[in-house]
Amino acid sequence: MAKRRRAELLLALATGFWSISYYFSRVCFAELEVLCLNAFRFLSAFAVLSIVYFRHYRGMTRETVRWGALVGLVLVVTYVGATYGVKYTSLSNAGFISCLAVIITPLIELAVYRKKPEKKLAVSLLLCTLGLALLTLNETLRFAAGDALCFLCSVTYAADIVMTERAVANPRVDAVGMSVVEIGVTGAVFLLLSCLFEQPRLPRSPEVWGAALFLGVFCSGVAFVIQTTQQKHTAASRVALIFTLEPVFSAAVAYFLAGERLLARNYLGAVLVVASLLLAQIEWKGSKRDDHV
Repeated sequence: MAKRRRAELLLALATGFWSISYYFSRVCFAELEVLCLNAFRFLSAFAVLSIVYFRHYRGMTRETVRWGALVGLVLVVTYVGATYGVKYTSLSNAGFISCLAVIITPLIELAVYRKKPEKKLAVSLLLCTLGLALLTLNETLRFAAGDALCFLCSVTYAADIVMTERAVANPRVDAVGMSVVEIGVTGAVFLLLSCLFEQPRLPRSPEVWGAALFLGVFCSGVAFVIQTTQQKHTAASRVALIFTLEPVFSAAVAYFLAGERLLARNYLGAVLVVASLLLAQIEWKGSKRDDHV
């Protein structure tokens, strides 16, 4: 019980890091372009993970490298959507929409593996759709460009989750080693893209240096280490429930640090989105409990 409680507290800490990343990303946009910021973020995370998990390089299998590279490429698309999205929408919207991978994941499993989702998913999707409409649609009933990009982020992150689950089920794949490879590949691809389409540069002011390093070391490096090492100590359903705290934390950060204020219908939409995420994790009578990770 003590080990599970410690793991869940650490996972909540990782969720907090991811939530505040939207705010720090916006701080970095004052001096760094999107691709350059992501390159800095993931390469600094890769440096941290390489030091902490250096021993995992020994005897790394081809399967570990292959799956790490594939997931890393998907992660590139995920963070293109997330980082460009937060640039063109509110911090609150970015946090709520990007968290929808919790619901999209079982839909991908249905389409790819014919894994039938539980009946409660239909109710969750209905609530989620209504909540998204209230949260993101403007007076002309259109999504903002940033909202659409954040939704792309949630879709590709759901694909990332499904791919990772299949990869770590392979006994020849080292989960920690795969995490190091995927983050390294993601950083390398972003650096290449930044060289092709931007003018890469390092931060200039202390404020942006601090924000960029926090994104790399804590929001990517430490958070991924926590997820990789602690998720095995608690049930998958409880982990997913902890991750639904991300939009709540994001909204709080947006309110207190960025001074964002939403309309009444936006707050109602946010409540419905969170309700749909929580509903997706509640065990209904007669449903099978998912306690494996």
